[in-house]
Amino acid sequence: MTVQLFYEKSVDEPLQEAGNSQWRQFQGNLPASPILLDLYRRWQLLYELIYESRYINVGLRQSQPKDEDIKIDDADVTHFSDVDFYKVCDELQKQIDIWLDAEEFRHIDRQLRMQLSSDDEIRFIIQSEDILLRKLPWHLWRFFSDYPKAEVGLSSIEFETKAQVKNYTQQVKILAVLGDSKGINIDTDRRILESLPSAKTVFLVEPKHSELDTLLWDNQGWNILYFAGHSYSSHENNTGYIHINKKEYLNINNLTNALKKALKNGLKIAIFNSCDGLGLAQKLEDLHIPQIIVMRERVPDKVAQEFLKHFLTNFAEGQSFYVSVRQAREKLQGLESEFPAASWLPVIFQNPAEISPLWENLRGKNQELKKYISCSSSQLKINYKITLIASLIVTSLVTLIRYLGILQPWEMKAFDHLMQMQSPESEDSRLLIVGADEKDIRTYGYPLPDAVITRLLDKLQQYQPAAIGLNIVRDSPVPINDTASNQALINHFQKNHNLIAVCTLNNSPEQSIAPPSQSPGIPVGFVDLYNDQQQNNNQDKIVRRYLLSRSENPISEASPCITKYSFGWQLAYQYLNAKKIPVATFKDDWKFGTFVIKHLEKNSGGYQNLDARGNQLLINYRHTLDPIHIAQQVTLRDILNVDRDRFHPAWVKNRVVLIGVVAASVKDPHQTPEGEMRSLFIHAHVVSQLLSTVEDHRPLLWWLPKWSETLWIFCWSLTGSIVIWRVKISLHRGLALGICSAMLYGICWSIFALGGWIPLIPGIIALVAPWGVIWLGNTVYNKQQT
Repeated sequence: MTVQLFYEKSVDEPLQEAGNSQWRQFQGNLPASPILLDLYRRWQLLYELIYESRYINVGLRQSQPKDEDIKIDDADVTHFSDVDFYKVCDELQKQIDIWLDAEEFRHIDRQLRMQLSSDDEIRFIIQSEDILLRKLPWHLWRFFSDYPKAEVGLSSIEFETKAQVKNYTQQVKILAVLGDSKGINIDTDRRILESLPSAKTVFLVEPKHSELDTLLWDNQGWNILYFAGHSYSSHENNTGYIHINKKEYLNINNLTNALKKALKNGLKIAIFNSCDGLGLAQKLEDLHIPQIIVMRERVPDKVAQEFLKHFLTNFAEGQSFYVSVRQAREKLQGLESEFPAASWLPVIFQNPAEISPLWENLRGKNQELKKYISCSSSQLKINYKITLIASLIVTSLVTLIRYLGILQPWEMKAFDHLMQMQSPESEDSRLLIVGADEKDIRTYGYPLPDAVITRLLDKLQQYQPAAIGLNIVRDSPVPINDTASNQALINHFQKNHNLIAVCTLNNSPEQSIAPPSQSPGIPVGFVDLYNDQQQNNNQDKIVRRYLLSRSENPISEASPCITKYSFGWQLAYQYLNAKKIPVATFKDDWKFGTFVIKHLEKNSGGYQNLDARGNQLLINYRHTLDPIHIAQQVTLRDILNVDRDRFHPAWVKNRVVLIGVVAASVKDPHQTPEGEMRSLFIHAHVVSQLLSTVEDHRPLLWWLPKWSETLWIFCWSLTGSIVIWRVKISLHRGLALGICSAMLYGICWSIFALGGWIPLIPGIIALVAPWGVIWLGNTVYNKQQT
């Protein structure tokens, strides 16, 4: 079995204008379901039996049995109960859900839920000529319980728009035909119609055929045709009959010409508040009447009156046609203890080519109708053009605020997080750290005497290190009067060119600290570290970059620290030089072996307007289980006392040895992405980074050129825009954007593991921001429409 479905939203998109339908259409297959057919027939039989037994008490708006195929045995009337009927109702609802959850049809449900929001007002049209499909209570499908403003309607396969005369009036014009009232009270219907605001109702009470025909032909036209009385359907003849008085009943064919004229003069809605109206609707559909309401089975008088009251009240108060029908239908559930299945009875037949009007629109002003169409759907229609425009706007805005440095603190935090999330690495076996701890200071004193340092260097040189870095400033003798020990230390520096002394720049000559001797033959490296306090508006003091070498500066000529090279650079150079690996300049960068160390520029990665003077390295910290355990560590006493349990000479040979103070009482805290550590360990991380790049091919940190980063941001803004375009439900949008954000994070994390610093924060903002841009566009659009 093949069925075509239409749905239309009245919230996100225009309904229809100038014949350009905004419907969405799906076509799917449904498997044969003999169980469902048998259940429906069982339900219909029990419904007939219930009302046959209650006929005298409830007052039915039907003059004869509706279906010649249903034979009611008098004995059957006493062999069932309401409980049996409700069981069949429950089973029928269950089987409808099972049937519509079939694999052949399930994709339609998925498509609908992707494109619809629970807040949308939805006309859901089932287009089929199959009489059994039309009889089914489609409103029981669980889809409708998730969408409280959706209502189902039926439609024929063929439909068209009929041209109508534009009649201008200040009132809704209703032609109310009150037919044969035997056994029912249609005076209640009259009182309901008379109470409507802004309405002019003409009543025909038990009219003759000619009287009804004359009024239908009236050139003033009617907006609503209403019938109350007795009716029934003949499915053998595919038609229905209404009893307009006690002696006459009419086939819809008898009114064809008059109804065509009424349609041309503005007829929008036909309501047949009488029994068994499916046959009536089927014939009325051939005339292409925009909206028709009928009752699918026998309808008790009380149910018909309550439905009319609730529907017209809602509709006249400004609710949409479909929402008014749904709310009126659902309110009938309160009568079902007395009238079982009352809420199953009202059915809409819809011409998909026509607009469902509001009450005010029925007053005939076409301009007001257009205004309603615009206002009721006063949302920008999201298409590929809007998607592209939103993406370009977001890309431009994100790029601008990023250039202004507004995102830099967040990007630095993201950098730190990605650094912390790297896979653990082993200690660097090329390094040895000699740290003076609290016990060493208590033993040897602080500052460490020149004699102790000289003894330590003598010991270490015996074991043939590749380089030794003394991260202890010594611009004067210690103690101050021990010039002999100080000279012995200076001689050590002059004799051993793999021994690196230190000095500090401190940004001014007055604050600089000199190296141990001004002799030109002593290798010296500056130990200054630079955090991002100024870069991030004093929001953090994290050390993420390292000055390998400084540029020429006239002020530095007056400074006692005149070296151009950093402590880490000198140690790496000494190690690589011992292995005959060249270190040279390559354009504006350093080249260690075959690897070019790209220096930071003014705009690099997340840095914007960076003070990029000198040759600065972005530090790729070695992610060990404990950041300070980057290499083997020993104390001064371990070496001076040659404690074989805690020190082995092989740990020194061909290694880079860094010497410094690690005692907690000597304050030297620096914040890093890996946590707080002393400057000695930061220098060790830099040396390890340079050596690992050359010998282990460990990746350096790199970043994209600006045009590539802009393209990256645009791709994610386009992704976000496409999600907003294609996914209509807010919850699903949020879920989809969350999944995309997780994918973005995973990509950035994976690339960072390979050394690439890709914009994470700008990407996430670009992904989510189109939602806000489109919402803002809708807000502006709404104001323009009003």
